[in-house]
Amino acid sequence: MERAVSSEANEKLILAVPKGRILGEAAPLLVAAGIEPERAFADPDARQLRFTTNHPDLDIIRVRSFDVATFVAFGAAHLGIAGGDVLMEFDYPEIYAPIDLGIGKCRLAVAEPIEMAGHDDPRRWSHVRIATKYPEITRRHFAARGVQAECVKLSGAMELAPSLGLSHRIVDLVDSGRTLRDNGLVEIEHIADITSRFIVNRAALKTQPERIGRWVDRFREISRAA
Repeated sequence: MERAVSSEANEKLILAVPKGRILGEAAPLLVAAGIEPERAFADPDARQLRFTTNHPDLDIIRVRSFDVATFVAFGAAHLGIAGGDVLMEFDYPEIYAPIDLGIGKCRLAVAEPIEMAGHDDPRRWSHVRIATKYPEITRRHFAARGVQAECVKLSGAMELAPSLGLSHRIVDLVDSGRTLRDNGLVEIEHIADITSRFIVNRAALKTQPERIGRWVDRFREISRAA
């Protein structure tokens, strides 16, 4: 499906960045790229979501991590910083993700209660019920070995699902593993290593190759120097 970039967006390039932890890790990259957002961008109490920068033709929008890819895919933003988990889940063909920024490192994993892990054999599964905010990734992962995955979609608090009987297993991002341990869970399968990538809208890159290409080149140089 072709998704057009709006005429308003064509007046300025829009860079979409995620709220939260990844934004903290991305901030030094923005500095290295010579991007200085207006003062309100650093104000945690600011309610605005769109910010000007020191570049007259570049604005920044700050949105939920899952929404960065959607804004870029549909042409509302031309550029973005998105986690590999989000890109895997939505798999938008309109997105080109040329640069691994090496930030937001974590892993996507299957976990279950520690008391189950000692005698549970994933190789014998034929059907599993999984609580996750990544139903597409989860289904593909299990389908690859012939296992049917019934996904219960949650937006957060996945670790509560086993103890409350919603599902015995979860698929979620894991960093240190502390949250799993604190909730009596243990990793039993690794799905993918995750980092964040610099992404662009393919249609915008075709119509504005020089403007967008300059930012791609700049972030590529930064990632190589890191």
